[in-house]
Amino acid sequence: MIWIKLVLCCLIILLAGTKLARYGDAISERTGLGRMWIGLILIGLVTSMPEMVTGVSSAVFVGQPDLALGNFWGSCIFNLSILAVLDIFYKKEPVLTSASTRYILPAFLGILLIFVAALSIVIGDVVTGISLGWFGLTSIIIFTLYILGIRQMFLYNKKHPEPVVDEESQYTELSNLKIYGTFAIAALGIIGGGIWLSFIGDEIAVTYNLNASFVGSLFLAIGTSLPEIVVAITALRMGAIDLAVGDILGANMLNTANIFITDIFYSGGPLLSDVSSRNLFTALAMILMTLIVIMGLKFKNKRKTFGIISWHALLILCIYIATSFILFNY
Repeated sequence: MIWIKLVLCCLIILLAGTKLARYGDAISERTGLGRMWIGLILIGLVTSMPEMVTGVSSAVFVGQPDLALGNFWGSCIFNLSILAVLDIFYKKEPVLTSASTRYILPAFLGILLIFVAALSIVIGDVVTGISLGWFGLTSIIIFTLYILGIRQMFLYNKKHPEPVVDEESQYTELSNLKIYGTFAIAALGIIGGGIWLSFIGDEIAVTYNLNASFVGSLFLAIGTSLPEIVVAITALRMGAIDLAVGDILGANMLNTANIFITDIFYSGGPLLSDVSSRNLFTALAMILMTLIVIMGLKFKNKRKTFGIISWHALLILCIYIATSFILFNY
């Protein structure tokens, strides 16, 4: 019965996520902001909503901070593995070769955010125990760095706008009401699925006697990353690689910034002071995988190293599999 509920919940998120790429692309065209910015901020925000809602629900309603953080960071490494899978299906060239080098900055920001959080866990209560009111100082620093990073990227893109590609409009027949209304309904579907998913994850952990970090980093992470999967595949089919890469890197930044949102609602003290060191394995994997993505964006290989897959994509998949194995056996 648990697995049936998990499948049904994932289907809700999946069906809602199918609308995000198309209507997000329509918003990109209608507003003139470009696929990169829409993917990084708007699509990234919506597709990270399941992680945010699941994280808050796991910590507040279920009382499992490890489940929340495991979900956030597990989703990060799963999202990066989606890029590796896209590399296999993208026949033209390595998928990161087709993506803009502008994504190096948000990739570094994602590393910075997770490094600050992980370092505070390593140091322990000396840092994680410091609080302002009922939430931790570390989570405030993380969220502040996220806002400052987004501002810096906005200023950079303002000074160096994306090249305008003269393409025929695909969405002239759609009204603003249909575009923004459908987008909003899809977001609500994702939020509802995310709340349900947190309770399913806790039920799996209790039923099969699994640690919360593993359940959060694997089952919940995959389920809440379904919108990213759908957006990435749809964007690939549309030839909008920047939309897919922007969504994944934008969602990863928000997944760590969501520690602050969860901390606001969590009444048990600073969130990071109540999590296990098991999460550090996932943090390290995310940092390594993102560094590999940066190398793929920086060094534009024209051909795939192993015929159907690039070296960086293969390495990303290996790190993901190894991390999942470690978490299961830790």
